[in-house]
Amino acid sequence: MSELFQTDLSLIQWFIFAFAGLLTGVINTLAGSGSLITLPIFIFICGLPADVANGTNRIGALFQSATGVRAFQKQGVLNLKGVAWIAVPIVLGAALGARIAVSLDEKMMNYSIGGLMVFMLIVLLINPKRWIRETTADIQKHKRPLNILAFFLIGIYGGFIQAGVGIFLLAGLVLLSGYSLKASNGIKLVVVFLFNIPAIYIFLSMNQIHFGYGIAMAVFQSVGAYLGVKWISQIPNANEWIHRLLILIVIASAFKFLGVYSWIYNQFLL
Repeated sequence: MSELFQTDLSLIQWFIFAFAGLLTGVINTLAGSGSLITLPIFIFICGLPADVANGTNRIGALFQSATGVRAFQKQGVLNLKGVAWIAVPIVLGAALGARIAVSLDEKMMNYSIGGLMVFMLIVLLINPKRWIRETTADIQKHKRPLNILAFFLIGIYGGFIQAGVGIFLLAGLVLLSGYSLKASNGIKLVVVFLFNIPAIYIFLSMNQIHFGYGIAMAVFQSVGAYLGVKWISQIPNANEWIHRLLILIVIASAFKFLGVYSWIYNQFLL
């Protein structure tokens, strides 16, 4: 049990670890897919197996979400009216997704996610005004069967692997529920916090969480989340900036999951 709390890293590794935590805290608060940074850190810097890295990653997601939610509340920009219609199907889906996390082929999963990211990029680029407008969500939209099903499927994905779930959550909240991007980020953090509770319980029951690295990363991610909320709450035209950041992150995510980085490395750097 004690080895689950050991954090045997060199000084330079701790620096990389801390920088990654701060950066992903900001990214996950403003957009999503910060796990594309933390998962490789857990695997290649900390030496964790992929399944343990996936479970450990949930601790930081939980704490940074809690920090971000609290910061949004202080800024007075968090409206949770009717959110139960979104949160409940996502939490149920996440519990199912965590259960099947060890039973799917990783390669096929990566290609599927990469394809979804390409589709998401197209959605982001077509009629961008849908993303940057200031709107108020219609609670009646939350109750539509299609919306409930969509958020349930997003929950399954989030329970299976954290990476990229923020992108899909924002898409659902903006395009299906009618939130602005700025408001969606606060709702997204609430939902991520909630669905990671059953996910952590399930990964913990399978001994797939390293507490030492998870808690340490959570501290840095929480600081990054706080800074991200401060930034989004103060800058003008926040929706436009978030939209641009989303485009960049979706492109980077698609390259990652479709193996473009690995192909470039094998072709030109080996």
